[in-house]
Amino acid sequence: MNERSGIVSYRLERQRVIDGVRAGYRDRLEVCDAQPELRRVANNHATAMNEPCPICEGDQLVAVSFAFGPGLPRSGRCITDVAEMQRLRARHRSTIGFRVEVCRSCWWNHLRESFPIAEGSRSRLLG
Repeated sequence: MNERSGIVSYRLERQRVIDGVRAGYRDRLEVCDAQPELRRVANNHATAMNEPCPICEGDQLVAVSFAFGPGLPRSGRCITDVAEMQRLRARHRSTIGFRVEVCRSCWWNHLRESFPIAEGSRSRLLG
């Protein structure tokens, strides 16, 4: 089966940033810069990833998901559970989801992937 899922991974860019910090080319404060709203969402609506922070190694990463598209707030909408994802899919509107990993100790954050949110899509919220 040659089905395109529409999921875009940012894994290579993530590794490039991590390597830059470890080699001293990028300052840790430059990449540990989660904005206040992202911090709030990470503290209240995140899913544990069971993966250590690649920067401070002091905490497990969490994932938060956001949706952007017609009829949603300009700043996006935090997807807090699977039921909300199902409601977004049922809208039959072109909506894109973004999954961000966050460390709640040092505030490292990086876009992990983007994915379509549509009826029948293979988009994912958790894990």
